[in-house]
Amino acid sequence: MVDTSDEWIRTRTGIAERRIADPDVATSDLARVSAAAAIRNAGLQPTDIGLIVVATVTPDVSFPCTAAIVQDAIGATSAAAFDISVGCTGFVYALAAVGAMVASGAYEHAVVTGAETLSKITDWEDRSTCVLFGDAAGSAVLGPVEEGRGILAYSLGNDGNGACDLLTIPAGGSRRPATAETVANRQHYLKMVGSEVFKFAVRAMVDSSEEAVRRAGLTMDEIDVVVPHQANLRIIDAAAKRFHLPLDRFVRNVERYGNTSSASIPLALDEAVREGMIKPGNNVLLSSFGAGLSWASMVVRW
Repeated sequence: MVDTSDEWIRTRTGIAERRIADPDVATSDLARVSAAAAIRNAGLQPTDIGLIVVATVTPDVSFPCTAAIVQDAIGATSAAAFDISVGCTGFVYALAAVGAMVASGAYEHAVVTGAETLSKITDWEDRSTCVLFGDAAGSAVLGPVEEGRGILAYSLGNDGNGACDLLTIPAGGSRRPATAETVANRQHYLKMVGSEVFKFAVRAMVDSSEEAVRRAGLTMDEIDVVVPHQANLRIIDAAAKRFHLPLDRFVRNVERYGNTSSASIPLALDEAVREGMIKPGNNVLLSSFGAGLSWASMVVRW
């Protein structure tokens, strides 16, 4: 479709495979399967869930929120629901917000889902972006834990200076509604200035991670596992060097799924838990960057 090759993609991104949803599969379809599985794994029923938050930039429709569609699909009849749109940092942003709600006692159990069908907003004629993105969903159930466990600290931030220039969908909102011209000019697809986002990504991940670790009262040496946003293998490698941590502490699955935006960290987190890389008592660092331009890092004691 574009002038590229498997070797070019692997060398520059580390991506070898991706998953693309069928044309009739929407983001809520992936999210409901993931959310239902997380609830089962937690030993709960959908009716035990008081809140559902879906992090996504590919909602089924502008409104209602995708979380409302998921709530109905899984039978979580007692749950409030809303979406959060921060791109690749969405899952960690949602964890921070929902974690505070659970800690306050407002909700006993909540579900946070990162879900994307990025193939729907990918311009398959744009070589700079069409080799990067895939579709996925991942979920976590939050609930009360004993003192000293769970979310220890986080660092969230945003630099809106590059919000609409470096990573965006130019048209389709109130600023530039859909017209025949915006469709013809392919302005309803994701656009990214990759080189600038790359430089921002490494700096943002390192700075926010160090801040979150400091707020948790830990040192980087005390971090057992790092779950970074899976955007590009070179970004992960560069961050590891800046952290002065061995690569075997980093969860890496970008080669199998590509960049799945807000689904990236929960997808990697789930695999790491299933494979025994993350064990009870481990200090786990989640770190991401995304649209906005935003950053988010969090330390969790498993």
